[in-house]
Amino acid sequence: MSGRLDSAQPYALGLFRIVVGLLFACHGAASLFGVLGGASGTGGTVEAGTWPGWYAAVIQLVGGSLVMLGLGTRAAAIVSSGSMAYAYFKVHQPGALWPMENGGEASAMFCWAFLLLAFTGSGAFGLDRLFSRRSAEQEKAATERQTPVAA
Repeated sequence: MSGRLDSAQPYALGLFRIVVGLLFACHGAASLFGVLGGASGTGGTVEAGTWPGWYAAVIQLVGGSLVMLGLGTRAAAIVSSGSMAYAYFKVHQPGALWPMENGGEASAMFCWAFLLLAFTGSGAFGLDRLFSRRSAEQEKAATERQTPVAA
């Protein structure tokens, strides 16, 4: 059983990355464009340039999209994780100690999910892998062209 689960790990990780990235990007889109219920579920948007809401929404939209696509996953995940740690400790935690009490469950879960992705990478289905595979093939082809044939 363990062998089967191990062989499926990159695919499960890829699906996890896609779902987490999509959900995070939806939060950003809601805050920036008023879609999907809008900012805080009110149908509105955050005012452009306001700290920290607008910047958080941009990180959510861009970071979530990059993670979802598997493009620059580790860097996008680090920035996204940090933004959620900031959100938890500056916005939620002063209200109460536990996430269940202060409404910070989503911030805490996103923070840890992105931290996991920063360490594991994109898994299967990511554009990172596609581009790294292509560049490795191009390097191999270039090396083969430059290597003289022995006589």
